[in-house]
Amino acid sequence: MNGWLAFWIRPHRIYVNDTHLRVHYRRVADDLIAVVPDGAAAVLDYGCGLALEAARVAERVERLYLYDAAEAVRARLAALHGGSARIAILDEAGLAGLPEGSIDLIMVNSVVQYLSRDELAALLVRARGLLRRDGRLVVADVIPPDGNVAADVASLLRTARRGGFLLAALGGLAATAVSDYGRMRRTLRLSHYAPEAFLALAAEHGFGGGREGCNLGFNPRRMTFTLRP
Repeated sequence: MNGWLAFWIRPHRIYVNDTHLRVHYRRVADDLIAVVPDGAAAVLDYGCGLALEAARVAERVERLYLYDAAEAVRARLAALHGGSARIAILDEAGLAGLPEGSIDLIMVNSVVQYLSRDELAALLVRARGLLRRDGRLVVADVIPPDGNVAADVASLLRTARRGGFLLAALGGLAATAVSDYGRMRRTLRLSHYAPEAFLALAAEHGFGGGREGCNLGFNPRRMTFTLRP
C-alpha cells in the first residue's frame, strides 16, 4: 500500500478534467445511495477519495463517516464537508476510535486493487469488528483475473463519450501511459481476485455473502461483493 499511497498523496491525472471528476463522483454517490439500507444510522465510506457528492449520501443517514488514508485528500474533504453536521472525516486514529458494532454499512469502492492480500485481510478484520450484527460490507470494483488495461481503457472511453469529455479522455490516456501511474501499474501491479478466492478469503475472516450480478461503477468487467458478518 505504501507505494500506491505515495501516488495518491501527490498531484496526479487519473481524472482527465473537471468533468471527468464530477461524473465519477456523481456515480459513486448514486451507487452508494442505492445500497444504503433504509433507516441506516451510520455508514462508512472507506477509501472515499474526494467524495464530492457526500452531502447527498448524508441526507439518507444519521451519520456518514469518510475515511481516506491520504492526508492531502482528508484536507480537501475537510474543506468540502467540514461544515456538515452529518459528515465526519476520519484519520487513522478516528477510524480506530469508532465503537465496535456501530456501523450499518461499509462501502469499499475501487480500493482492493491497491491492497496486498494481507492488507485486504486486515481490512476485513477491521470491518468485521465495526459492523452491526445485521450490517453489510460492500466491496466494489474488484478486478477479476482476466482484468487488464484494455478493459479499463474501454470503460473510460464509454464513460467519456456519455459524459462529454471524450477528447480529454484520449489525451489523458496518452499522458497516463507515461505517468507515474502507468509506471507503477507495470511495476507494483494491481491485485486481482477470482470470485471464489475473494469469497474464500472473506469467509476466513468471518463473512458470508456473494457476488452481485453487476459491478457498481463504470466498469462492467469488474466485480462487486456484498458480505455479511
